[in-house]
Amino acid sequence: MGENPIHDILVIGGGINGCGIARDAAGRGFSVFLAEMDDLASGTSSGSTKLIHGGLRYLEFYEFRLVREALMEREVLWRNAPHIIWPLRFVLPYAAGLRPAWLLRLGLFLYDHIGGRRLLPPTRTLDMRTDPAGVPLKPLFSKAFEYSDGWVNDARLVALNARDAADRGAVIRTRTRVAAARRENGLWTCTLEDRGTGATEQVRARLLVNAAGPWVDHVLSHTVGLSEVHNVRLVQGSHIVVRKKFDDPRAYFFQNRDGRIIFAIPYEDEFTLIGTTDRDFPGDPHDVRISEEEIDYLCAAASEYFAEAVRRDDIVWTYSAVRPLYDDGASRAQEATRDYVLKAEGGEGEAPLLNAFGGKITTYRRLAEAMLDKIEAFLGRRGAPWTAEAPLPGGDFPATGFEAEAGRLAADYPFLGAGLARRLTRLYGTRARVLLGSAGSKAELGRDFGAELYEAEVRYLVDNEWARTAEDILWRRTKRGLHFSPAQVAALEDFLQPAKGPHRAAAG
Repeated sequence: MGENPIHDILVIGGGINGCGIARDAAGRGFSVFLAEMDDLASGTSSGSTKLIHGGLRYLEFYEFRLVREALMEREVLWRNAPHIIWPLRFVLPYAAGLRPAWLLRLGLFLYDHIGGRRLLPPTRTLDMRTDPAGVPLKPLFSKAFEYSDGWVNDARLVALNARDAADRGAVIRTRTRVAAARRENGLWTCTLEDRGTGATEQVRARLLVNAAGPWVDHVLSHTVGLSEVHNVRLVQGSHIVVRKKFDDPRAYFFQNRDGRIIFAIPYEDEFTLIGTTDRDFPGDPHDVRISEEEIDYLCAAASEYFAEAVRRDDIVWTYSAVRPLYDDGASRAQEATRDYVLKAEGGEGEAPLLNAFGGKITTYRRLAEAMLDKIEAFLGRRGAPWTAEAPLPGGDFPATGFEAEAGRLAADYPFLGAGLARRLTRLYGTRARVLLGSAGSKAELGRDFGAELYEAEVRYLVDNEWARTAEDILWRRTKRGLHFSPAQVAALEDFLQPAKGPHRAAAG
């Protein structure tokens, strides 16, 4: 084996923070290598409530800086990725005996005015006896507040950041574990293990970024070899997806008697997403699963509001993730800060290690900019911040132009039909045309694996977005898993077997 190049930065972790940092750094001219031990977004970053939001409830914990930064990011991210991010109106019913109406209105006034809102409409008060939002709810609620936030396809946000990083020269390596990292001659020498083949290789870098999410402390203690490490508090959040509970395009924000809140959100056209829970998680994040207690809690909490109760047999899918919150000593999981903390480790003259603790998906781009400030303090300045005005792959159309873009795709490829054209635009934006190429019929898209997931789309995801398994495609890249039978999943898995060779797909 020849002498490997020395990279400026090696990033551990292919979640939203790791991929966002890799993209920003590559765009400034740094040479970047990113290693992810599983699939992109296979941990926390595909297990969120899918919101680009300021975090209205965090105002109660005086997290004003975090909320303001997140509110400012909503429209920045919407402009950057209007295919996978879009505005969503939320209905917050006033419930007697919980937070008083004046407090809710004050919080929403702050929410409207501290974040530089331009395109999103302001808060308004609803009469739930006449507004359509009151129809699916119990007739207990006469007043509600409607406010703006945003929706995001979280796992696609990660994949698009990785794609853009690779397009700018970064090496993105999935299913690759950083087994060991040691300082040597002013550099980091890292041993990488291919989790499919067991093969190992050495990669050297001037600086190491630990963006491993729930495994950030594990990287410090086991990979780097530090002792007495405790920086993050692992908090489990679980969600249920049920058959559609309402036709209104708005989402609901429900207060619970225990002081917690849940959302009920229109999901993938035919479903309703309900979540999340907040409870400390003591185990291995790989093993996180929704508990029976959490299922009961979410069903009961939603049933307090919906006229038609949410029952276990309504559930079509569940998912759970572990949020790695910076441990600020809060007494309850829901009170722990959602802000991010960046810390350097190492002495004078040693190869630097930068750690990212905490954070939320809405502020990933700002976290990356803050991390680049720290990186440039060690490696020198390469370029100005640039990501605020740069569309993500496929997002090069106006923020309010989704319907027009989907219409153009349907017109240019009339065999798709409006529904499939819309789905492909929602996932790939303008890059849907790369996927479709010169096809003139559905037959030319190849095999239909089910639910109009055609071979052309599968091959695009393998070749461009690091997909290797049916789970990667069905649950993280497309959500077609909601419509697949076990036999269809098995057929797709068989088709993908050749994709599982070492380092298949998506070269930078």
